[in-house]
Amino acid sequence: MKAFKFGGASVKSADGVKNMVSIINDHRDHKLVVIVSAIDKTTNLLEIIFEKQYTGFDYSNDLSLLEESHKNIGRQLGVKEATIIIDQTIEELTIALSQKYVNYAEEYDQIISFGELLSTGIIFTYLQLQVPEFLYVDARDIIKTDSNFRDAQVDWSLTQSKIEGTLIPILKNNHILTQGFIASDNSGKTTTLGREGSDFTGAILASSLGADSLTVWKDVPGILSGDPKMINNAIKFDDISYEEAAELTYYGAKVIHPKTIKPLANSGIPLFVKPFMYPKDTGTIIHNIHVYKPYPSIIFKENQTLISFRVEDFTFINEHNLNRILHTFTELNIRINLMQNSAISFSVCIDTDDVKLQELIGMLENHFSIFYNNGLQLITIKNYDQQSLDQMSAKREILLEQRSRHNFQIVVRNQTN
Repeated sequence: MKAFKFGGASVKSADGVKNMVSIINDHRDHKLVVIVSAIDKTTNLLEIIFEKQYTGFDYSNDLSLLEESHKNIGRQLGVKEATIIIDQTIEELTIALSQKYVNYAEEYDQIISFGELLSTGIIFTYLQLQVPEFLYVDARDIIKTDSNFRDAQVDWSLTQSKIEGTLIPILKNNHILTQGFIASDNSGKTTTLGREGSDFTGAILASSLGADSLTVWKDVPGILSGDPKMINNAIKFDDISYEEAAELTYYGAKVIHPKTIKPLANSGIPLFVKPFMYPKDTGTIIHNIHVYKPYPSIIFKENQTLISFRVEDFTFINEHNLNRILHTFTELNIRINLMQNSAISFSVCIDTDDVKLQELIGMLENHFSIFYNNGLQLITIKNYDQQSLDQMSAKREILLEQRSRHNFQIVVRNQTN
C-alpha cells in the first residue's frame, strides 16, 4: 500500500487535477490512500473571509470569488456533479460563518477547514469517473485530536483504532481519497493540524497503515539546499536522512511540514518528495541513511517577530524569570524559533501572530519591559561554511545572531521592507 499526498499547487486547475489522476493511474496496481490539500490560495482566501467576518466587515465578494473559482475547475473537468457538491459546501460554509464560537481559534478551524472539503468534493466526482474503485472518507472521521484548535495534537490510540476500523476494510477492495490538514476532537468539532499540515496527515495515515511509502507531490524537483527564488546555486538532494530532514523542517524549510518526519522515521517508512509535473523524475528520498558530508542548506523564514524581555531591577534573567516567560509561551502555545539571553534580557524570535503577541504582552508586562519588532526574517544556515556565512551576512541589518557547531542563525530586517 502506498500513500500519496497532493498539495494545493498540484490541483490548482483542471489540468492539475487531470495530471493527478494520471499519476494515480500509473500506480493503481497498488492500494492507494490519496490525501489532498485545499486548492492553491484557497486557505489564504478563507483566512480573509474569516478575518472579515470576525471583525464585522463584508466578505460577500470574497465568498463569491471562492465559489466561482471552484466551480470553474468543475466546469473545465466536465463534471456536473461538482457544481452540486460546491453549492452544498458553500451553503454549509455560510451557516458556519453565522454561528457563535467560544474563541478565535475554534472559529478559525471551523471556517478554514472548508478549503479541503471543497477540493476533495470536486476531485472525488472526477476521480470516480476515471478510477471507480476510489471511495471517499472524511478525514475528520478517522483523525482524532484534542481541542487545541489551530494546532491540534493527535490522539494516536483513538486515531489508530478509527483507521483500523474504517480504512483497512475499505482497502481490501478499494482505494481511498481523503483530506489533509483537518481532523476532529472528541466532541466532533473540526480541528486543524497546523498550517500546511496535510503532509502530517499523510504521515499519520502511512504510519498507522504500515504503508510501503509516503510520496508528497510538489511543485519543486525535490528537497533543495535553498529556495531557488532566493539562492542561485541551490542543489537538489537525491536522498537525506530522517534526522537531517527533521532539522531542516524545524528551522523552517517549507517543503515538508515539521511534524511529518517523526511517525515515518519511527516506522521506517521512506518519504519521497517528487515533482508532480515530472512524475518519472527521482525527486528526493528521506530514509534511514547517514550523511557524512552534508552540503550547506539555507532556510528563510518570513513574517518573524523579535521580542525582548528586560528586567529593570537588576535581578538578572535567572531561572525564575526564564520559567515565568517560557511557561507563558507554553500556555499560549507559541513556538519559539530562536532564543538568546544576556544578563538582563531574554530575546526570542517567533512567527508573527498579532493576537497571541498582545496576549503574551498582557500576561508579562507587569514583570518585564517588553520590546518587539515585526516584519523580520530569520535565516538559518545548516552545515554552514565560510562562503555561505559571507553570502547571507552581507548587506543585511542583523538584529540578532547565533552560531553553534553546525548551524548559524540571524534575524534580519526583511530587505523588501
